[in-house]
Amino acid sequence: MTATPHIVGWAHTPFGKLDALDTEQLFREVALPAIESAGLAPRDIDGVFVGHFNGGFVRQDFSGALAALAVPELRHTPSVRLENACATGSAAIWAGLDALASGRMQRVLVVGLEKMNTLPNEQIGEILLRCSYVKDEGDTPGGFAGVFGKIASSYFERFGDQSDALAAISAKNHANGVHNPHAHMRRDLGFEFCRTPSAKNPFVAGPLKRSDCSLVSDGAAALVIANEALPGAAQPAVRWRSRTQVNDYLPLSYRDPTRFEGAAMAWSRGLADAGCTLADLQFVETHDCFTVAELLEYEAMGLAPHGQGARVILDGVSRIDGRLPVNPSGGLKSRGHPIGATGVSQHVMAAMQLSGSAGAMQIGSAQRGAVFNMGGAAVANYLSILEASGAA
Repeated sequence: MTATPHIVGWAHTPFGKLDALDTEQLFREVALPAIESAGLAPRDIDGVFVGHFNGGFVRQDFSGALAALAVPELRHTPSVRLENACATGSAAIWAGLDALASGRMQRVLVVGLEKMNTLPNEQIGEILLRCSYVKDEGDTPGGFAGVFGKIASSYFERFGDQSDALAAISAKNHANGVHNPHAHMRRDLGFEFCRTPSAKNPFVAGPLKRSDCSLVSDGAAALVIANEALPGAAQPAVRWRSRTQVNDYLPLSYRDPTRFEGAAMAWSRGLADAGCTLADLQFVETHDCFTVAELLEYEAMGLAPHGQGARVILDGVSRIDGRLPVNPSGGLKSRGHPIGATGVSQHVMAAMQLSGSAGAMQIGSAQRGAVFNMGGAAVANYLSILEASGAA
């Protein structure tokens, strides 16, 4: 019988512009606290999996080797670094899960981290744009915002102006993020601010304004994953019902930019493997790097047909008090988007919900939820269906 992986411990730094912390210190801030929250000691960890995009933000590469500097007792523990664009954190989680599934390891530490605020904004944009198909898209004005600006423009041309929906998504996620102590921006911007172009909220790329774009953030998050729940853990364990990865073409020119087909396939497979439907979920943490991404992800997960994603937010379905709250943590839009940390952070947010420890973010007695994390413009698509360890 295959063991079921459980999240048994976690830790999370605040996200933001963390000038006082370098990459090594970010690692230290979450590694040992996550291990201790699982009721374990470093000697109990069989392997360390590190999600770190970097790409030139910091001089120090080979960040898997930082584990022993963060926790000296991990000096001889196998450690490896993973990278998969904005899904880097989930790539590290998947590697850890694979090690558990193989029987080679029983307890693993996964750390996602990123130090982004080290360069001028223009250089940051150039680094992120390398996650597009550089041959075709490497000179896109506005960097990665320009890539998603083109996606938004294509969607608007086909289905009409969606500015109300994008502003509502942004306002929703900022309102949710007010209650997240880890969020980069804990400010309720309101619909009118997000909807109205202004000196503080100018257009950035195509129909996307500044309020449609996630934040450039520093931060780290960590998980301890084991093949069983542990009695000494600080919080109840959270287990996977399914995990799915689906890839798609890197060049946008090879596919319909108004559809996230790989994401839709991940959702279809993941729900089927979990033996459940969207109606069985109490929340979703999804990858809102830009508000138009969340809009297309509504359609990918099956909340609305192609071209009708706007009605999900405008009808209140994805609001905190709606039928399926999306991004109760504030999402990348409010929480922030330190590239390597994001996928791990999303799983921490889900674990907090399912263990009943999400504080002011808590959605009742949530029993099941989902995490969707993607690299590039829906190129590397990762979906976790998670549930509380006591769920029927």
